[in-house]
Amino acid sequence: MLKKQGFNLYTSHKVTEVTRDGNIVTVKANSPKGETISLEGDYCLVAVGRLPYTRGLNLEAAGVQKDERGRVVVNDRLQTNVPNIYAIGDVVRGAMLAHKAEEEGVLVVEQLAGQKPHIDYNLIPGVVYTWPEVASVGKTEEQLKANGTNYKVGQFAFRALGRARASMDTDGFVKILADTQTDEVLGVHIIGARAADIIAEAVTAMEFCASAEDIARICHAHPTFTEAVKEAALAATENRAIHA
Repeated sequence: MLKKQGFNLYTSHKVTEVTRDGNIVTVKANSPKGETISLEGDYCLVAVGRLPYTRGLNLEAAGVQKDERGRVVVNDRLQTNVPNIYAIGDVVRGAMLAHKAEEEGVLVVEQLAGQKPHIDYNLIPGVVYTWPEVASVGKTEEQLKANGTNYKVGQFAFRALGRARASMDTDGFVKILADTQTDEVLGVHIIGARAADIIAEAVTAMEFCASAEDIARICHAHPTFTEAVKEAALAATENRAIHA
């Protein structure tokens, strides 16, 4: 969809140099094959490289350890090396997401209350609030290939949805990755309208180790964008999508 709008995407490239000459910004980067590319534009937007914000916390005086990236070192219970100090959210390892921090805060409080909570970090959803929206949870195809996991893919385009056509938001799709043998859903990736909301169904399904068949057998209201999840699940189970 971005390519249709004139975007060129360069993945796995390493930026080596950024220079300005008058009103032109030049970015040089190395490709995975070692080739150097040069891109010119009016502006260069840096959208990566966030750092943990620990300045002013006086961690050194408290004796709290940090890693080489400046993050507070914690154990599985989010406890630092100082037993009565815990850390969550952007200052510890993992995604810098508000909902991840919220879950970690709840985990710490429940532990202090004597409970035995648990967070599955594989099931922390990620959302990009562009238009169309992008959302995902679980593994990507690249990760599954690297792990040697045999998987199958079910994909369904928004343009076949009645709700998408009525809303004129037909750009997008849902992709479901499931284990070839067990049919367990391993990852869900969505691009399109309402992706940020739709991903919740995928998180719920994966939290309870649902299979693609399980999702395919759930009745979804019509017309809704969530029907794409059911159709993608059907596509992952012997290519049974109804409206493909």
